[in-house]
Amino acid sequence: MLDDFFVRALLAGIGLAITAGPFGCLVVWRRMAYFGDTMAHSALLGVALSLLFEVNLLLSVFAVGVLVSLLLLSLQRFNALSADSLLGILSHSTLAIGLVIVAFMTWVRIDLIGYLFGDILAVSVSDIVMIWAGGIMVLAGLAFLWRPLIASTVSHELAEAEGLRPERARFFFMLLMALVIAIAMKIVGILLITALLIIPAATARRFSPNPERMAVLASFFGVISVVLGLFGSLYQDTPSGPSIVVAALLLFIASLLPWPRSAAAEAKAEPGGSR
Repeated sequence: MLDDFFVRALLAGIGLAITAGPFGCLVVWRRMAYFGDTMAHSALLGVALSLLFEVNLLLSVFAVGVLVSLLLLSLQRFNALSADSLLGILSHSTLAIGLVIVAFMTWVRIDLIGYLFGDILAVSVSDIVMIWAGGIMVLAGLAFLWRPLIASTVSHELAEAEGLRPERARFFFMLLMALVIAIAMKIVGILLITALLIIPAATARRFSPNPERMAVLASFFGVISVVLGLFGSLYQDTPSGPSIVVAALLLFIASLLPWPRSAAAEAKAEPGGSR
C-alpha cells in the first residue's frame, strides 16, 4: 500500500493538473508564456510580504499577482515599451525584491528551495481541500470567460464588435491566473509553475481537433505527468516537483513523433483554425 503522504501528493497534483490544463491552453494560444513566468516570479514577493506582515500566504501571493496584473495593464497604456519588455522588468524586479525582503528578515527561517521548487510530498489534507475547491472555482470562472477569451484570441476587434468586452475578460483571466499560481506554488514551486501550465497544453495541441478538446487533453496529459513524475520520484529518489515537469517534457517529446493526423489536429486546435 502507498503511504498516506504519497496518496495526498497524488490527489494534490491531479487537482492542480486538471485546473492548469485549460489555463495552459489559453497561455499557449495567446502567446502569454512570459506573462505566466512573470506571475510565477512575483509569487516570491507575495511569500516575503506574507512573512513580513504575518498574513495568509495564499492571500498575499494572490494580492501581489493582482497588483502585478494591474501594473502591467497600466504600463501598457503608455506604449513606452513592448509587452515582453514590461514583463521582463516586472518578472525579474518582483523576484529580486522578494529575495531582498527575505534576506532582511533575519529573524525568520525560510525554506527558499521549497518555495522555488515546491514540496508536493508535504501537502496536508487542508491543502488538498484548498486545491480542489480553488480549482473548481477558477475553472467555473474560466468557463464563464471562455467565449470572449477565445473570440479575442482570434480577433480582438471582432470580439469588441460582438460586445464581448475582451479587455474585461483579459483582466479577469489575469486574476484567475494569479489564483492558479498561488495554489500551484506549494506543489511544483515558483520556478516550475509555468512549465506545468505550458508543456501539457503544448502536448495536447498535437492531438486536438478543437479548442475544447485541447483543454480536456491538456488536463489529461497534466494528470499523466503528475502520476509518472511522482512514481518516478518515488522509485528513483529524485525531487518530486522537477520530476513531474520532466515527465511532462517526455510526453511532449513523444507527441512530436509522426503520429497519424497530428499536424491536422494541431491546426484545428488553434482558435480560428480550420473546422
